[in-house]
Amino acid sequence: MNDRYDAGYGGDPYELVGYDEYGQPIYRQVAQQPYDAYGQQGQQNQQGYGYDPYAQGGQQAPPYDPYNTAVQQTGPGYAPYDAGTAAPYDPYGQTVAGGQHLRAEQPRTAEQTAYIPQQAGPAEDERDAQTGGQEGSRAPEGDRREYHTGQFAFVEEPDGDSEDVIDWLNFTENRTERREEAKRRARSRLVALAVVLSLVAVGGVGYLWFAGKLPGLSSSAGSKTGATTASAAQKRDVVVVHLHNTSGGGTSTALLVDNTTTKRGTTVLLPNSLVLTDTDGTTTTLAKSVDDDGSDGTRDALDTVLGTDIEGTWRLDTPYLQNLVDLVGNIEVDTDTDVPDPAAKKKGQAPLVNKGEDQTLSGKMAVAYATYRASGEAQNAQLERFGQVMQGVLRKVSSDASAATTTVQTLAQILDPSLTDKDLGTFLAKLSDLAKGGDYKTALLPVQADGTLSAEDSASVVKDVLGGTAKSPDKDAAVSVSVRNAGGTKADTEDARVVLLNGGFTFLDGGTASATQPTSQVLYADAADKENATEVAKTLGLPAGTVKKGKVSGNANVSVVLGQDYEPSS
Repeated sequence: MNDRYDAGYGGDPYELVGYDEYGQPIYRQVAQQPYDAYGQQGQQNQQGYGYDPYAQGGQQAPPYDPYNTAVQQTGPGYAPYDAGTAAPYDPYGQTVAGGQHLRAEQPRTAEQTAYIPQQAGPAEDERDAQTGGQEGSRAPEGDRREYHTGQFAFVEEPDGDSEDVIDWLNFTENRTERREEAKRRARSRLVALAVVLSLVAVGGVGYLWFAGKLPGLSSSAGSKTGATTASAAQKRDVVVVHLHNTSGGGTSTALLVDNTTTKRGTTVLLPNSLVLTDTDGTTTTLAKSVDDDGSDGTRDALDTVLGTDIEGTWRLDTPYLQNLVDLVGNIEVDTDTDVPDPAAKKKGQAPLVNKGEDQTLSGKMAVAYATYRASGEAQNAQLERFGQVMQGVLRKVSSDASAATTTVQTLAQILDPSLTDKDLGTFLAKLSDLAKGGDYKTALLPVQADGTLSAEDSASVVKDVLGGTAKSPDKDAAVSVSVRNAGGTKADTEDARVVLLNGGFTFLDGGTASATQPTSQVLYADAADKENATEVAKTLGLPAGTVKKGKVSGNANVSVVLGQDYEPSS
């Protein structure tokens, strides 16, 4: 900082002595002495301060003007300044050739002019002490002029920290903006991620809900969910399979269903007592239709009753079932009963199939379990065992269409013309994939005692699984037969029911007699029903002498009383 402009220059009467408590410079007045640039003391003019270093003949130089002004001042010792005769003042004592002094140029900053308070000059005694008491060295009274603040130019020192402060403010402002921008971007990413996760979650739940795979929902609920998208619009592949027991007689029928819309598979078990309409328009049962009408007639009759579209028929005789189980490497089934060995020669031998969970069954054991029906047991129990074996086989068949087709071809069975080896192999591979993934179930078609279907009871299977509509034949189209058990064996009623239904008759349960009787009777009330009564006797295996005219119970056309002479068909 410049304390003052050219302090001490050219005999300035003030010199810097320090700073006050506010940092302002403090000056004091000093005595004016002639300056000898060459160290020679010239003659002093008794009337002023100027001197001529080259004075000759008593000539006097004009006084020195510290402000380089040519203003004529009055008073003793002052004369106009002649720049050509006076030597320049050198505040640092440097000289150059020719006796000239050089003054260092100091940069002036055109800044705000600082205010310097007026200070009083030094006391007279101080000036006397500085000049050594010499009268000639003291400034005359006329030279004591006042200095005003306008004559001093002070430059305010620029604050070096101002740029740093501005830079710091810019830095902090930019960093704050960057932080805010980063926070905004992070929030945007979080919102976008939350939206994506929500869409994925909703889509996943929707798919599971549509497919019926949500925990806590039964498979039937999943089927109903699919039905809400219009059951008729769902795509299903259906194949009917008939198991023929070549050693014990009888058949078991099931529908294999692949719902390609809901990605679920189902085995629908069809009781043999299901009433169908024969090709000639007469009523018959499923078991009788399989034996009499063959695959084509039975397939058409099932389509009519269930409202389905069966694509093919798979006739599976028990020897082929045994080979199939052996080819896939045995199956695992939760058996519900002990099954004796049909080849056992003595009673009391160990059963061929033991009751229990996860029982491993070979081909022979699987056939024995699928066809087993205990004495007095309903046919539906045997049918459910057949369904267990079929699902166990599907879990072991390869999910690859080519490998499954090879398995079918290895069986070397004669298939129905409507179903080729490749078609059956591809179909079984699809069902195998569903069974392995837990998207497969087994359902029993509910059939009433007379063999007909109830639209309400069968809706869960016919409508939801098969996508059809139950259309059972009119009950009046078949001869209704009421059966009363008086033989003392409870299982005889069930056996007679199956036999009559298979014979195309409508079965009515007449209850159990309070007392047994040795012979059976077949009664008719109307002469027009005599022929029907005779046909009923033949169907049940009773002699023609048991047919008599008598009282018929209820709305039945023919009444049957089973005696102790009745022999079950199986």
